[in-house]
Amino acid sequence: MGSFFTKSNQDGVLTITLQKPKQHNVLNPDEMAELEAYFREVAEDETLRVAVLTGEGKSFCAGANLGELGDYDFSKNPLECLTDAIENFPVPVICKLNGGVYGGGTDLALACDFRVGTPNIKCFIPPAKIGIHYHPFGMARAVSRLGIGPAKRLFLAVETMDGEELKSVGFLDYLVPEGDLDYKVATLVSTFKSLAPLSLRGMKATFNDIASQSFDLETAREAQIRCMKSEDFVEGRAAMAEKRPPNFKGR
Repeated sequence: MGSFFTKSNQDGVLTITLQKPKQHNVLNPDEMAELEAYFREVAEDETLRVAVLTGEGKSFCAGANLGELGDYDFSKNPLECLTDAIENFPVPVICKLNGGVYGGGTDLALACDFRVGTPNIKCFIPPAKIGIHYHPFGMARAVSRLGIGPAKRLFLAVETMDGEELKSVGFLDYLVPEGDLDYKVATLVSTFKSLAPLSLRGMKATFNDIASQSFDLETAREAQIRCMKSEDFVEGRAAMAEKRPPNFKGR
């Protein structure tokens, strides 16, 4: 159990690293189910401030093991379940693209809130070359994040894009020199740790609802009121008045 990924959860920062470098971090159905279960379990940890998803080796993730597609229950697609768990994770999730991202691996990346990569990474999505119809929620996510034009270029024209192109179509939020990848991710982690957890959790959920066209005003208002009544709001105002960094507690 868990032999294909490592996890570190300390000081409010969760780091998950895929560890099948010789197989380009490809995942089979059981592995996707195990990783999904872990995401859902650790989501209950209210001390979390931010999460980082990355891989070991030359690739971030090559998606699903195509040799095991016959074992899929498409009424409950394991890739779809995993990406939903990542997208709905309560705190910001940073995808640290240590290398190329292919097929279903792109869905894992797009399910994260922020993607950081370098110019030399490559991305392509090959279902049309194999005779596969990609899972609909993954396609919807791609359109939501990238727009219909770039999504069709990746899925229908099967274009291979490098880091520069991925930044231009909106796949990458941050494009940095290869030597700066760790530093940029660490900077983002530090930023999220310094911000009010209730604000981040509430606004992330609202943004996701807006993007999926399931926006509920009452739910968003409840999150807004919870923040306004929180100890963190009191601390935030005091810190601003006293011109000092706030010390948020998530309550």
